[in-house]
Amino acid sequence: MTGKNRENYNKNYIAYVNSFDPPTQHFKNCFRAFMVGGLICCIGQFLRVILETTLSLSGDELAAAVSILLILLGTLLTGFGVYDRIGRSAGAGSIVPITGFANSVASPAIEFKTEGLVYGLAAKMFVVAGPIIVYGVLAGTAVGLIYLFL
Repeated sequence: MTGKNRENYNKNYIAYVNSFDPPTQHFKNCFRAFMVGGLICCIGQFLRVILETTLSLSGDELAAAVSILLILLGTLLTGFGVYDRIGRSAGAGSIVPITGFANSVASPAIEFKTEGLVYGLAAKMFVVAGPIIVYGVLAGTAVGLIYLFL
């Protein structure tokens, strides 16, 4: 094939492949991600206000309680298969908040539970979350040491 024929062949092939691929709707996807991520954050804020007024929690206790409740909610929704449907339509809007982290830990654990408690549930639970935890702890330690010596 000559250079000109190869260019035409490549253009035809790309046009053929693109004919099967629906156009991406970037604005719609970004809007959904923003709305779902914002809704998750609003739920967190609602939990914060409820815990603040009913249990008189404040400071670190309040932040920990809200985080625990959001993680529990994300894990329960993952277990019932609801979070996956949310993720399919919302994309990054469901991954970024703390509930997305709960989903990333619970999903592999649920998927591989048939392999047993040790090799399935325990080992696969940290496939995605493990590096996040390891690097988070290392970064926290590094920042703590820098803060200590400054």
